[in-house]
Amino acid sequence: MRFKIGDFVTRESHENDTVFKIVDIEDEIAYLKGVNVRLIADSKIDDLRKFEKVDSLQQEDRQLLDRVNEMINLDRGEYFYLPGKILHIDADQDYLKRCMMFYKKINVRAYGIKLKEDEICLEIEKYLNQYKPDIVVITGHDAYNKHLGKEDELSSYRNSKNFINAITAARQYEKSQDKLIIIAGACQSFYEELIKAGANFASSPKRINIHALDPAIIASSVALCEKNKSINLLQLLDKTKYGSDGMGGIITNGTMYVGYPR
Repeated sequence: MRFKIGDFVTRESHENDTVFKIVDIEDEIAYLKGVNVRLIADSKIDDLRKFEKVDSLQQEDRQLLDRVNEMINLDRGEYFYLPGKILHIDADQDYLKRCMMFYKKINVRAYGIKLKEDEICLEIEKYLNQYKPDIVVITGHDAYNKHLGKEDELSSYRNSKNFINAITAARQYEKSQDKLIIIAGACQSFYEELIKAGANFASSPKRINIHALDPAIIASSVALCEKNKSINLLQLLDKTKYGSDGMGGIITNGTMYVGYPR
C-alpha cells in the first residue's frame, strides 16, 4: 500500500498503539506527527498501517470535553461568571488550533500564540504584557532520550530546557504562583525541573506521552474554578487523558469571579 502526506497511520513495530498523520515522505521514510498525543516520529514506509477509524479520533476530544464539564457546577440562574483569562503558547499550529477550539466550546477566553520552543522565553514577556492573562500555557513537543542520559539529567530531553527558560521568564514577570498560573511541558518532559522552575502544573511525571488537549484541560478547569477556592487537584488530574502519569502539579486556587445578579 502506498501512502501520501495527510494519511492517518499506525506503526506495526509499535503494535499500532498510536495514530499519526504523515507530514512528509522522503526516501521511503515517513515523518509523522501524533494526532492525539504530542509526539513526532519517523518510520519506514513498510512499517506503516493505514488507520481507517478517523471518526473515533474526534470522539476522544468530545469525551475529554465531557470530563471537564462534569467537574464544573455553575448555577446558571441568578449568578454570572467571569472565568480566568488564558494565554496559550504552543509550538505546534495543529495542536494550538485544537486547543483554541476546546476553549471556545467550554466558554473560556483564550488567546493563542504559535512560537517555537526555543523562542518562547524570548517573546513571552511581550505577550504577558499584551494580554495580562491569569493562566499561561507553555507547550509544544518534547521527548526523553535514554541514549543521551538518565531521567534526572536535563541534557536527556529535547525541549525541557526551553520550557524551563520560558517558565523562568514568566516568573520574572510575575513571581506569585497565585497571580499567574503556569502550565508547562509536552510529551515526556522533565516534570520535576519544570515544577522547580515555577510551574503550577507540568508534564510528565512518568515520562509518558500526553494528549494534545491535556494542557488545555488543566487551564480551562482552573479558569472555571472560583477565585480563592482551591481546586481539587486529584480530581483535576484525573480529567486529563492519562491522569497523574501524564500531568502533575501543586494545589492552586481558581481564577473565576462569581457575581450577582445576572
